[in-house]
Amino acid sequence: MSDVIEFSSGDFVHLGLGATVVPLPRHTGDSSWYEQYGSDHGGDGNEGRLVSLHTFTSSWDTWEMHPEGSELVLCVAGRVSLVQEAPDGSVSDVTISAGQAVINDPGVWHTADVPDLDDPPTVLFITAGAGTQVRDR
Repeated sequence: MSDVIEFSSGDFVHLGLGATVVPLPRHTGDSSWYEQYGSDHGGDGNEGRLVSLHTFTSSWDTWEMHPEGSELVLCVAGRVSLVQEAPDGSVSDVTISAGQAVINDPGVWHTADVPDLDDPPTVLFITAGAGTQVRDR
């Protein structure tokens, strides 16, 4: 039997080799958290997945890209607009609502906008995070 774990905005778990699930320390919001995560779980290589839940009260001020694997973006409440920039430079913008998902393919830069600040979206991410890059928006 397992203990119940709290999983709210800003919480993360790691899906690792051998079908393991490892709850992670609360996210600090800075790069040192990601550095520690990489140190602790980098040995799982491209098969490891970072699962996170976020409620957004503003649009992102950065782009990110995961070169080594796909990312599932599942809206669980509200609406969120995802902007994707493909390696060929083409840009798409799609708005998803609760129960809808989008996949960010490897190498696709992506960012997000909150279309309704009175109804902030909550989004679940399942990310192949190895080699993730970030740039200013």
